[in-house]
Amino acid sequence: MFHLKTKKKNTLLIAIFLLTSLNLFAQSTSGFTTGLEAARLALSEYFTPISNVSMIIGGLVAMIGAIRIFQKWNSGDHNMNKELLAWGGSAVFLVVAPIVIRSVFSI
Repeated sequence: MFHLKTKKKNTLLIAIFLLTSLNLFAQSTSGFTTGLEAARLALSEYFTPISNVSMIIGGLVAMIGAIRIFQKWNSGDHNMNKELLAWGGSAVFLVVAPIVIRSVFSI
């Protein structure tokens, strides 16, 4: 007797699940794709100037970091790994980030 009630409940739950999932497939995604296309166009309009500024800043950071590391090395401080990684990492990030964003968003 108990087994029959559980079987009916399971069948009812499966039927409810199937009926509600049919409504999910009927929804349109055209509004979503037009919004993404508008965002891509807006991003591509402003991306090139921002990318150029980012690369210029990355070059300046690299030059300043190279000068500071050279000064430390000439003063006798040969253990400057932390500073070298900090300046080098920030310069590499500022130069590589626009390239990665351009390839991801296909701008």
